[in-house]
Amino acid sequence: MDFDSHFRSALAQLKDEGNYRIFAEVERQCGAFPKVRRHHNGEVQEVTVWCSNDYLGMGHHTNVVHAMADAVQACGTGAGGTRNISGNNHLHRVLEHELAELHGKDAALLFTSGYVSNWAALSTLGAKIPNAVMLSDEKNHASMIEGIRHSRADKVIWKHNDWRDLDRKLKAVGDRPKIVAFESVYSMDGDICPMREIVEVAEAHGAMTYLDEVHAVGMYGPRGGGVSEERGLADRIDLIEGTLGKAYGVMGGYITGSEALCDFIRSFASGFIFTTALPPAVAAAATASIRHLKDSPFERAAQRDRVAKLRARLDAHGIPHMANDSHIIPVMIGDPVKCRMISDILMEDWGIYVQPINYPTVAKGTERLRITPGPLHSDADIDHLVSALAALWKQCAVAHAVA
Repeated sequence: MDFDSHFRSALAQLKDEGNYRIFAEVERQCGAFPKVRRHHNGEVQEVTVWCSNDYLGMGHHTNVVHAMADAVQACGTGAGGTRNISGNNHLHRVLEHELAELHGKDAALLFTSGYVSNWAALSTLGAKIPNAVMLSDEKNHASMIEGIRHSRADKVIWKHNDWRDLDRKLKAVGDRPKIVAFESVYSMDGDICPMREIVEVAEAHGAMTYLDEVHAVGMYGPRGGGVSEERGLADRIDLIEGTLGKAYGVMGGYITGSEALCDFIRSFASGFIFTTALPPAVAAAATASIRHLKDSPFERAAQRDRVAKLRARLDAHGIPHMANDSHIIPVMIGDPVKCRMISDILMEDWGIYVQPINYPTVAKGTERLRITPGPLHSDADIDHLVSALAALWKQCAVAHAVA
């Protein structure tokens, strides 16, 4: 087989469909966020980022930067291997205690990313609980889907955010160990689950609840504990999973739950046992970020203000965006080629970086620009973004009318 020929053919098909991914080469500048330097064709251009998951700009916060720098000076750069081989670095244990306390749980366990924590935890639960059935929301993240698939446990898909469908399917499963996996904030549509109803249905059927709070930790609740904290439900959820790489501005993933649950995952999950631990400096920075956001409401309040202002300005210009109650603003395009084109024009002509979201991240026909305003976006930044989008929408409307 001519392997390279096969690879080129598959890539050509992606390009023809408009789904080939092109990554912008950007350079974050400490203290300048949301401004970054774009490197392109030997030139450097300053652009404003509108699609970062560093939702609160904590990757540039003084406390976080200093905590990481101090830890590098004290501990060096790497962890030295897996925790099984190199041991528990003290800063890992400090961070796990901080995370357990954040969610009101007995214990926490660190992973190298949110993807890995979902994959490792769900695959282990499904594989190591005899006769388990995994009930997964149909819009769960790829990491959750892969974890469930890897477990080889029986899987049941329930309609997105439909607790009544979940109830029916839990009844149909019968008297078997059941694990209900769902998210709080869904990253592409920005919708928030009916958490209380889901939890109550799961409790009624004796099911374990597995909640992904990746896009909510740091963002919701009085201390940033997520939607489960905001709605007073964290104590009723068996496992809360989250990330350190979004609102906390660093890197890593984690699970929280009972001592027995976290020890079970620690002892059986290959995704924990056989991978190098997070660098201690990353753990120190994450701890600083969590501690700051536990006490400071400023960043969350400012972020909500930016979201409200941008939504109002988009409405005033007739630019379609998906309604939701979260911090995520999907501006709907509905065509992969147009989505890529609009993104390119925003970057080249307006100095605005919004990565297009195409299939397979979202369903075909629902392509979009996923905009995430943050507390560091100024009024001038918002005005510039809306002016650019309004000009492009007017051009698209004229072109459509002529066609």
